Amino acid sequence: MQALVFNGTRDVVVTEVPDARVERPTDVLVRVTSTNICGSDLHMYEGRTTLEPGRVLGHENLGEVIEIGSAVDRIRVGDMVCLPFNIACGHCKNCEAQLTGFCLTVNPGTAGAAYGFAGMGPYNGGQAELLRVPYGDFNCLRLPADAKEKENDYVMLSDIFPTGWHATELAGMRPGESVVVYGAGPVGLMCAYSAMIKGASKVMVVDRHPDRLRLAEKIGCIPIDDSKGSPVEQVLDRTAGEGADRGCECVGYQAHDAQGQERPNLTMNNLVMSVRPTGGIGVVGVFLPDDPGAADDMTRRGEFPFDMGHFWFKGQKIGTGQANVKTYNRRLRNLIHTGRAKPSFIVSHELPLNEAPEGYRHFDARDEGWTKVVLHPDGRRN
Repeated sequence: MQALVFNGTRDVVVTEVPDARVERPTDVLVRVTSTNICGSDLHMYEGRTTLEPGRVLGHENLGEVIEIGSAVDRIRVGDMVCLPFNIACGHCKNCEAQLTGFCLTVNPGTAGAAYGFAGMGPYNGGQAELLRVPYGDFNCLRLPADAKEKENDYVMLSDIFPTGWHATELAGMRPGESVVVYGAGPVGLMCAYSAMIKGASKVMVVDRHPDRLRLAEKIGCIPIDDSKGSPVEQVLDRTAGEGADRGCECVGYQAHDAQGQERPNLTMNNLVMSVRPTGGIGVVGVFLPDDPGAADDMTRRGEFPFDMGHFWFKGQKIGTGQANVKTYNRRLRNLIHTGRAKPSFIVSHELPLNEAPEGYRHFDARDEGWTKVVLHPDGRRN
């Protein structure tokens, strides 16, 4: 099969690899029809993780079931399914508590696994023609009859729509509250979109890329350009000096200031100062315990100075971690099916799989207009 393989820093290539196949009775084999390039993929692409060469990338996957293992009894050949980026067993104590992002079975020694991701198990990703799905009955989300018509919407259920929703949950957002989102990348935009759907009174989105801020404004949010002044002061100005009720971090450890300098603690400390006393903060931007590309020993260990004093004095609460996609994806699927949500508004490019390296280059460079890239292994493009 054809697949996108990681060779090293900023070196990915579409090449032939052995076909994915059913390996265990509980497996499902999917012919991938849509697979996204995620901002998290860029951490690996840029050499900021310990991912070994030779891995197939891609954790945001959707496609058609073409084979099932002998123990699969719910999913059928021909089903269109979306796959959570979390691989989970469905029966460990974390899975039973709906904490599927922290499954204790599928990646021994670590809580959690994912397709094609550093430190998240041996599983190849879905930027390929075929994908093996472990525990297929549990991990496959069956899609409605409009799956092909709304494929660019449904593929967002694999990661970024549930992840954006998760950020608002971690922050404790309730209808009528104000929210500030740091980061207008795909996850940040999905977080802002989720807050709007959930009834926020005001959603402010902090970034400096004009095309992404325009998308935030298009869905009814207040764009805040941090290259034009302190984002903290701009948030305070829009909340009568009090700060937002809730804050969401959707950037992660590769945050940069307006001058282009990398500052991994920037968004976290800005959130402490942007959120009101006793407010909540949700963190879904990726922070890793090892960063081989960091500038100093401290940040290479995943550590940075955090404004604990103000955080403690303000009595704020914080929630962190990857989204447990299965907690949300069924309900979010229904929002798409009934027309209440259309997350595909962030899609800027659709490319055939053989153009994936070009997509990575443009997305990594944050080129104007490159917001979200959907790859189609069947050769489609738009």
